[in-house]
Amino acid sequence: MSKTIGQFDQILSKTKELFEAKSKDYGPSWRVFRPSSLTDQLYIKASRIRSIETKSKQMVEDDITGEYLALINYSIMSIMQYKLGLTDNPDVSEMDILNKEYDLIVQETRNLLEAKNHDYGEAWRMMRLSSYTDLILVKLLRLKQMEQNEEENIVSEGPKSNYQDILNYSVFALIKLSEIGKFKLT
Repeated sequence: MSKTIGQFDQILSKTKELFEAKSKDYGPSWRVFRPSSLTDQLYIKASRIRSIETKSKQMVEDDITGEYLALINYSIMSIMQYKLGLTDNPDVSEMDILNKEYDLIVQETRNLLEAKNHDYGEAWRMMRLSSYTDLILVKLLRLKQMEQNEEENIVSEGPKSNYQDILNYSVFALIKLSEIGKFKLT
């Protein structure tokens, strides 16, 4: 399991670098997204991955690893929006708070991964890459239903745990891609 945690840390280090670089370019402009808009952004990324997996021809040559990295960052941003609430006037001075929140969400999600890996015995390593995509899409459809229900859940987990699962499934996919030489961890 320590191998998985090391791989998780390497991937999340990359996504944090990407988050910080985009924050320098755009500031916290994403903070105006309503949660449903962030869910739709995630859905677009996951749908593109599935489309690439099922079609024999790819028209835009962007690598799917970038889509998985985006799924991770959009998941973190979604959790932040639920926690902090959206704003109509994002301020660059907010970046220190956002970076701390980013790190806190990563740590909580890493802890969840460790707990689930303990209970499931890393069964995810036996899964196919396409299964991660399907699981992500299912989580997104659940989130869309929760948003439509105005988050009045009867028995289901709330949005945060679904976003954390999307994050972890994306990490699993990137680990799988790294193991076949299609993604470099370091």
